[in-house]
Formats: sequence, C-alpha cells, structure tokens
Amino acid sequence: MLRPVVLWRLSPRLGGPAVSAGSCGRREVASSVPPSGSTSPRALNIFDRELKRKQKNWAARQPEPRKFDYLKEEVGSRIADRVYDIARDFPLALDVGCGRGYIAQHLNKETVGKIFQTDIAEHALKNSLETDIPTVNILADEEFLPFQENTFDLVVSSLSLHWVNDLPRALEQIHYVLKPDGVFVGAMFGGDTLYELRCSLQLAETEREGGFSPHISPFTAVSDLGHLLGRAGFNTLTVDTDEIQVNYPGMFELMEDLKGMGESNCSWNRKALLHRDTMLAAAAVYREMYRNEDGSIPATYQIYHMIGWKYHDSQARPAERGSATVSFGELAKLNDVVSQGKKQ
Repeated sequence: MLRPVVLWRLSPRLGGPAVSAGSCGRREVASSVPPSGSTSPRALNIFDRELKRKQKNWAARQPEPRKFDYLKEEVGSRIADRVYDIARDFPLALDVGCGRGYIAQHLNKETVGKIFQTDIAEHALKNSLETDIPTVNILADEEFLPFQENTFDLVVSSLSLHWVNDLPRALEQIHYVLKPDGVFVGAMFGGDTLYELRCSLQLAETEREGGFSPHISPFTAVSDLGHLLGRAGFNTLTVDTDEIQVNYPGMFELMEDLKGMGESNCSWNRKALLHRDTMLAAAAVYREMYRNEDGSIPATYQIYHMIGWKYHDSQARPAERGSATVSFGELAKLNDVVSQGKKQ
C-alpha cells in the first residue's frame, strides 16, 4: 500500500441505439440511458440509480462546482499518469462515468486523438471541463454502453463504478467495446473509504438511538476486484491500492463536500435522516477519536487502481505446460552453484 497523500480542503471557516465512434463533434450530448430501474436480471438492486443521477445533476448545477472537484481531479490526474506510462498512442478513447471530465483535462491530443465521455447526469456533461482533445459527450449508463464491439483503443473510468448495481456487467461492457489489445485504466473507491465517518456515525447512533443504520454505501473488496476483471475477460491485470487523506474543519464540512461531489449515499436501505442530537454526537465522537493536532479532522479515501488488457494474438503468453527446461528442484541448487563460483 502506498503512503497516504494528504490534501487540504480549504474552507472559509478556516479561511439507446449503438453509437458509432465515427460520429464527430465537440461538446455534443447524445442520450442512451435505459429506462429508470432497468438492470440486469442477475444484479442486486443496491443503489437507487435515479437518485444518484439527481445527486450528480444537483452537484453539477452549483454556482461553484470546482470548489468540490479537488478529489476527483486528483484521481483523474493519477489515471492520466497511468495512461502516459503506456508507451503508445490511443486514437479513440472512452471515459465511462466521466462526471465533468476529470480525466480528459489531464490528457493531451498527442496521446489521445479523440475521446467519448459518458455519464448518467446530463448537467455534468453540459458543464464538463475544457480540454484540447476533440470530445463527444453521451448520456449513457455505465451498465448499458451504447457502442459497438471492438470500438475503442482505451477505456478509462474514475470514481464512478462504485455506484453501479451490476459491476460484473459494467466490466463486461467495457471489455466488449475495447479493441483487441486495448486497455482499461480505472479507479474506484475501496472498502476503507471514510472509515472515520462510518465509525463515528455508528457509535453515536448506537448510543443515542439504540442501533445504527448504514450511512456509507457498500464498497467492493480489493480481493474481489481481480477476480471480477478476469471474469469479464481482461488479462495482464494490475490492481493496486492508494489512499488520499483530506483534512476538514469538522464532520459537517466533510458531509457538505460529499454532497457537493455528488457522492451522497443512494443505497435503497439508507436512513432518510438522523436526529440532530445524533449528528452532534457523531461530530463530537469524530473529533475526539480522529482529531489532528491543529484541530482539523482527517477523512480517508481508499482508491483501487486497476489496469486490464483485452486479449490479442500479439500479446505475450505463458509457456505451455511441460515446456520448462529447468525444474524447481534444480533451482534449489542455485545457491550452491553461486557460492562455488565466488570461491573460485
């Protein structure tokens, strides 16, 4: 695990049909969102996707949406860095769950020739950030991508897939639209995200109300992510974990920022509201248990980064079983051979 990176949240309190990728245009918004509630029969219906769309639209319509973009811009830049680490160009790319375009703004047209951006929130697309790359915006669900098979050289996704009900289907869709030897580079929130807030709310609610309800959405475990990518058809997988720690004046400022990010809980089993006394108690617990020396409180965001490739004949493959010329038993004698060589 990489060492957490600390960011500061500055505060005034402290201070449809398949879409052909040949379509052209910039800041064009098309729509291909399935009917509300539409999902795969096998999927668990954990999240209210219509509510999530409204939350993201509300956040995108705020007078100063960039005030809350700090986390998504940071993760978007880290995904862009991983794209630059791949020694090739990508004529056609897709950003799944793009929000306001947090990845594209960090890419350049020398690396990516053209990018399609999809999201379920139309206002996020309309207020997307400027980029030098020719861009097409399409209103679409992550689980129902409206593109033909073998379309894109690169697919990216940042902090969006943790809200889908059917993550296996979403990954399969991404694999489907990738060209052979295409690559998927993504990031999503991990299971330890906001553990400080979760613990504080649970302790306060248990003490004040005799029990607690979930207030933080469930997340995928990192141990499952590699399996899900492999099941979707990806190979040459890379999965790693990162942490970003952001310091806030207090718990209420943290919750305000989560709302401004469009990251409020949308689980069907969420509790509609908490009593005022419970919220005040949770804020006090949070400060008592996790307070920094300067009086601020930390919030930890765990990020799972993933890279997966779609198979192509040109890719390196493991040797056939039984083709080895040296056995593992012979490897045990390697130290003796090296020692004898040093003595000579």
